[in-house]
Amino acid sequence: MDISINASFLPHTDAEESLTFYRDILGFELRLDVGSGRMRWLTVGPVGQPDTSIVLTPPVTDPTISDTERETIEALIAKGSYGAIVLATPNVDEAFAEVETKGADIVQEPMDQPYGLRDCALRDPAGNMIRIQQRG
Repeated sequence: MDISINASFLPHTDAEESLTFYRDILGFELRLDVGSGRMRWLTVGPVGQPDTSIVLTPPVTDPTISDTERETIEALIAKGSYGAIVLATPNVDEAFAEVETKGADIVQEPMDQPYGLRDCALRDPAGNMIRIQQRG
């Protein structure tokens, strides 16, 4: 069996702010821009890696979700406890310096974790946790 991860989904609360973050801070390219306003989906991904994407979605689009459930989801997003993704780089310290210089919302500077990885953490404009770990 040959299976790979093609796309992951993260919520956005402002498509333009999220596009600016993923394009200008992380250096990703915009691959697809569908919809408008609060119902806008953006597909972004690392340049040179067309088989791996992140789809930035409106936070609540399912019409079967109740108002109470919607409020819970929006509260979790605002708290930064809803979405997360782990990225990898050959040099996490260099990547951290670059995203910090570009104004990323830093959560954790690079550090060696007790489970054997060196990583750092930041949040995107919606509050999603972005961890960047040292590859290899």
